[in-house]
Parts: sequence; structure tokens; C-alpha cells
Amino acid sequence: MVEKRLGALPVAAEFLRRLDVAGIVDEVCPGGASALVTHGQVIEALVANRLTSPAPLVRVEDWARCWAVEEVFGIEPRLLNDDRLARALDAIAPHLEHIAGTVGARAIGEFGIDVARMHWDMTSMSVHGAFPAQGQDEDFPVIGYGHPKDRCFDLKQVQAGLAVSADGGLPLHARVFGGGAAEVSQVVGAMQDLRAMAGERGLLMVADSKLVSYSNVAALLQAGVEFIAPAPAAQVKDEVYAVLDLAQATVVDWTRRGRRASRPSCARPTACWRTPTP
Repeated sequence: MVEKRLGALPVAAEFLRRLDVAGIVDEVCPGGASALVTHGQVIEALVANRLTSPAPLVRVEDWARCWAVEEVFGIEPRLLNDDRLARALDAIAPHLEHIAGTVGARAIGEFGIDVARMHWDMTSMSVHGAFPAQGQDEDFPVIGYGHPKDRCFDLKQVQAGLAVSADGGLPLHARVFGGGAAEVSQVVGAMQDLRAMAGERGLLMVADSKLVSYSNVAALLQAGVEFIAPAPAAQVKDEVYAVLDLAQATVVDWTRRGRRASRPSCARPTACWRTPTP
């Protein structure tokens, strides 16, 4: 008797089918069509692997052998060896933005996602290892030092800008940046991408204080894009807070992550930039 884990594989397979991930990848990267398994099929298996067994990306073949991958996806475990995975990842690397955007557009139509409002921000992923700059491909984001979100300043990093829908927080747009890329300089590019996705519908950008710079605000106003972002604390003078009416403040019972749990509730108004609503 052979026992295999099923877990969430059928659910993952159904969503991947509805999103047509394999078809989208194979249309852009048809080079693997003559092989026993296409690039699109490999990517679908990798997505299922990440969802069911989010461990370091090694020994995926062993995972496929223990899980019901062949029964659900029709892929023999031996076909998911390291060499085949690497060839599929190399094939899609130059087309990641197109693939992600097409899958996102498919999700919007398939599941009726409301994209009139999206939330965008950047995050960082620290990596271990030397990663010398001269050994990296300059056509792709370079791993390097920056300002990591996890405060691991001794590690190099790679960054990603992610936009999610306000309707369920579904990721609809992603772009990878080098470790040293400044967050404030990525806002305009993200706005242009999101506006293209929204089409004729209205677009509201909600971001942190990194959005607020002269060039960013000017570009957003010129494009007619609404936005909300807190003013950077360094740019808000004490006189602004001094004239605020504390009677209009809202008392909250939460504190910022990382603050002491015993910290009392506060009632401080927040200064925000917001474009006028038509």
C-alpha cells in the first residue's frame, strides 16, 4: 500500500487552473513545450510546493514523491528535479512582470475582484551569503545592503513592491528591486503600473510616508491619481500639532507593533496628505 499526503493540493490545483497559470507561462515561455513537462506545469507545481511545504527550495522531487503531486497535477516526481526547476525559473525570469500582471488580470475577471482601490508598499527579504556585486547579473535586481524591514543590517537583501486589493487583500501587482533601491523613488513607477491595471476606473493609492516627496506628489497630481499617505514626521512642525483640536481626536486601545504592551492608550491626531475628491 502506498500512502501520500493530499492536503491542500486539490484546492491549489483548482485555483491554478482557474487562473490558467500554466497556459500563461507556456504562452510567454514556450521553450519547454517539447519536454516531458512544460515550464508552465513546473511553475504550477512550484506554486503548490510553496503553499503546502514552504521550506527552502531544495529536494522538491522528494516532496512530490511524498505528496500526491502525480495524481493531482499529472507530473511524475522525477521530472521535478533541480535541473528542470532551474531551467523553468531561468525561462520565466525575464518575463516575471508580464506573467504576474497577466495572472492578476485573470484573477480580477475570474473572481470579480474590485480594483478601484489598491494598497501598495515595499518589503525586504534578507539573505545569507556574500553575493558579490560583480558576480550578479545586472539585468536583474542586485542583492545588496540597504534598509531592511527586519533590522538585520548585517545581511544583504532584495526588495519587492507589492500592491494588494482592498477587496480581500489579494496581491495583484509585484515588482522586485535591488537591495539598495530607495523606496521613495519607486512610487511613480508603481502608480503608473497600477493605473494601467485599473484602466478607466478610479485609482486611490494608500501608502506610507515614503510616498510624500515633491516629485512623487507632482506626478500623482499630474496623472489625476488620488492618494492617501501620512506626512513624514520630520516635515510636520510642532506648530501644526499645537493648533489641532484634541476634541476631534479618537481614543484607541492599540499600540504600534514593538511598543510596550503596558503603554497607555493615546489620542493623538494624525496629519495626512490627501488629494481632494471630485
